[in-house]
Amino acid sequence: MNTATLFDITFYLAAPFWALMILAPRWSWTERIIASPWIVLPPLVVYTVLAAGDLGELWRVVSNPDLEALRAFLGKPEGAAAIWAHLIAFDLFIGRWMYRDARERGVRHVFLAPILVLTILLSPFGLLAYLLIRGFTAAPRRLHDRDREARPAQ
Repeated sequence: MNTATLFDITFYLAAPFWALMILAPRWSWTERIIASPWIVLPPLVVYTVLAAGDLGELWRVVSNPDLEALRAFLGKPEGAAAIWAHLIAFDLFIGRWMYRDARERGVRHVFLAPILVLTILLSPFGLLAYLLIRGFTAAPRRLHDRDREARPAQ
């Protein structure tokens, strides 16, 4: 597959997981699917394919950060597409954490959904917004409290 195609498909590989978290948050399959950290695998595969072709240059850019070297790397289609796949994968990982943490803390989905959308578009702002909302919510229920609730009454 060429670089442009890999770039084009990267977001679409993550979009179904975002859709589940935003549009079907309480569906039992959503909880099962999002429970797995492996949902980030599709964009990570794209990243790996793109990065493998330029691994030497990528390593030089990240191991000795220099603005001009980074700019040159990102100015190439392979570099831009690799960084895009990197962003998509990590944004999804952050979104997954927020979804699961919000469910554990009882954050209402009416607050979480727009934050997840913001995270898709501008993840640092989405994460900051979630951390602010998280600060105003109750602490997570203790594991033994959840286990007690899940057990049938005796």
